[in-house]
Amino acid sequence: MINILVSDPLSDEGLKILKEVKEFHVDVKTDLKPEDLKAAIKDYDALVVRSATKVTKDIISCAAKLKVIGRAGVGLDNVDLEAATQKGIIVMNTPAGNTMSTAEHTFSMILSVSRNIPQANSSTKKGEWKRSKFMGVELYNKTLGIVGFGRIGSEVAKRALSFGMKVFAFDPFLSREVAQSLGVEILELKELLGKSDYITVHTPLTDETKHMISEKEFALMKKGVRIINCARGGIIDEVALVEAIKQGKVAGAAFDVFEKEPVSADSELLKLDNVIVTPHLGASTEEAQVNVAIEVAEIVRDALLGRGIRNAANYPCLEAEVCKIIEPYISLAEKLGSFTSQLVEGRIEALNITYSGDIIQHDLSSLTLALVKGVLSPILQETVNFINAVSLAKERGIKINESKSSREEEFVTSILLEIKTDKEVKRVQGTLAANKQPRIVKVDEYYMELFPVGEMVFIRNWDKPGLIGNLGTFMGQHKINIAAMTFGRDKPGGKAISVLSVDSQVTPDMVEKIKKLENILTVKVIRI
Repeated sequence: MINILVSDPLSDEGLKILKEVKEFHVDVKTDLKPEDLKAAIKDYDALVVRSATKVTKDIISCAAKLKVIGRAGVGLDNVDLEAATQKGIIVMNTPAGNTMSTAEHTFSMILSVSRNIPQANSSTKKGEWKRSKFMGVELYNKTLGIVGFGRIGSEVAKRALSFGMKVFAFDPFLSREVAQSLGVEILELKELLGKSDYITVHTPLTDETKHMISEKEFALMKKGVRIINCARGGIIDEVALVEAIKQGKVAGAAFDVFEKEPVSADSELLKLDNVIVTPHLGASTEEAQVNVAIEVAEIVRDALLGRGIRNAANYPCLEAEVCKIIEPYISLAEKLGSFTSQLVEGRIEALNITYSGDIIQHDLSSLTLALVKGVLSPILQETVNFINAVSLAKERGIKINESKSSREEEFVTSILLEIKTDKEVKRVQGTLAANKQPRIVKVDEYYMELFPVGEMVFIRNWDKPGLIGNLGTFMGQHKINIAAMTFGRDKPGGKAISVLSVDSQVTPDMVEKIKKLENILTVKVIRI
């Protein structure tokens, strides 16, 4: 008997799919305390959760039989993905289940903030009749700026276009051709901020997107702009937003998500009449709840019955006999993709992948999936997985070209990734070390030895005396320990690259200071 624990409320439609399988025994135990879940989990082969259950490393360590964790929803911040991966547990989510629900909620917020609907409703129910107080604005002929153009962003765009709006989009992975076919114009973020009457964000929350809309960004906007956030709390700096509203820069805002949830009763946002708030209702429709429940039930069922793995966040599809050979290269491919995409400048147009060495005798589709996932993950985060990575790339107009080379190469077995953007072409090559760990061996024309893990500072510099000492001194002054350093150069005294692997986070302010050191050309922080 295969035992399944459902630890958060799941719609009956989803439970029915699991319970009708004769090999399954399904227990529904919601509101378990962490210590209760820790004690119970040892008996189960699969765990199905929504957002309430926190599947921590501590709980996973007690999961003696667990094979699958199914998340009914998109976000995986409540599941320790690394701990699950180390224990060989497949983690799957349902990234498409609430797309329509969130897109419609976003547009209802756009309409509400335009016509002051909640405020007018409240006033009228008090017996007031103040029509002039709630003068609104039309959407027709206005401009909507969409930051993040994935499934939800594109659905919002369709609705905006039907209202006669002009739509701008900022998304590093969206090609101009695809945007044009959808009736959308691609702009860089600063330009979008300056041209939009409405701005809505649809990105995951990462170190890069946290407070991506803050004081500097509000300063670039039109006077009278309206701001909508139904994505993740923290993408928009709430303190800066409040100040922009008080100064009259922002005419109104509509928020469904907050930096701290539940939102505090003394939040300044709640005190402003021209701010509309809802308690994280983006996915709260009957249809969305049913959709994610059905989807998570189906993918958990199929995984447990050996029918295939879909929407896996940490596991590409592999035949068992090939797994031992290919698995180390899957890690290499994913890290190579992530490393290179964070290094490159510009909008990605094509990925050219060359496999060489012993691995070319195998089906390498799983490596391509892992590599493309690595490329997209720094921006798309949990919305991209091993199954949908290639289709998401193609949706954005990114061409993927694969080839196998049987020629004798510099490295016995390697993966070469060439990323072509509208600004440059970047070539990065990786292989496995003797201990089967991924390593980067070449960046463009520079040879190097780099283990792509953790926080790295990638520097382009002149190969001059004193550089290493200056970097070491700077890091020491900022209490940052250097775990490893690697270098590459074309010729003595010429251009070179230096990569520092460090034990703690390097802030944007530190990056700007490093750029001012002698003989430094460019600096980037890369996180794997």
